[in-house]
Amino acid sequence: MFQFFVEPGQIQEQEAVITGKDVNHMKNVLRMRIGEQVRISDNEGGDFYCQIQDMDGQRIILKVLREAEDTEPNLKISLFQGLPKGDKMELVIQKAVELGVAEIIPVAMKNCVVKLDQKKAGSKQARWQAIAESAAKQSKRSIIPKIGQVMKFQEAAEYARTLDVRLLPYENQRGMEHTRQVLGSIPKGSSVGVFIGPEGGYDSQEIALVKEEMEMISLGSRILRTETAGLCAVSMLLYASED
Repeated sequence: MFQFFVEPGQIQEQEAVITGKDVNHMKNVLRMRIGEQVRISDNEGGDFYCQIQDMDGQRIILKVLREAEDTEPNLKISLFQGLPKGDKMELVIQKAVELGVAEIIPVAMKNCVVKLDQKKAGSKQARWQAIAESAAKQSKRSIIPKIGQVMKFQEAAEYARTLDVRLLPYENQRGMEHTRQVLGSIPKGSSVGVFIGPEGGYDSQEIALVKEEMEMISLGSRILRTETAGLCAVSMLLYASED
């Protein structure tokens, strides 16, 4: 069953309306027909199973059948990803959204190979947001996770102070018992920030800036690539928190 996102005002008690680019996609790409069922979400926690009642070139009318299950995790996870090379960020966004993160903040760290100017960063953000939306539809998310603007490390650390828990997987941190204790102690419903360094790793000054306010954890005895580390950390968090 396909998933689509609509604005809250497009869902009434027994009827919903889909407009915009999804109309063409449903009609001409997916070739959907009257009578087929879809799942829709209003990006605010409202999820419904619907049936196509009518369609034209501008909108698709749906009959609301029943509420759908909430697919969001017990934690609100913000992934602070050090900018990687090439198209690795696209992979991170796609898979992190599938796993259940609430937002992804690209972070320009000292050892990042990639350097984005303001124009390039804006263009990248728009593409990354489109990838997040596509992944949210595929994985039946109840929300479309937000891809934030590129931040410097100090800006990201300041933003993270608004979260309940801040985790920093660090290659020099050893011992999984501490990691298990930390992850197991996070209350359900918490907002959690996860910081992931770039290919070049963290700079010592970055670690010094946050070592007193972030929980340093290990992801195991092996050194993970930057595009693997965040997905590993998020998976461990979800395993520890979900029933």
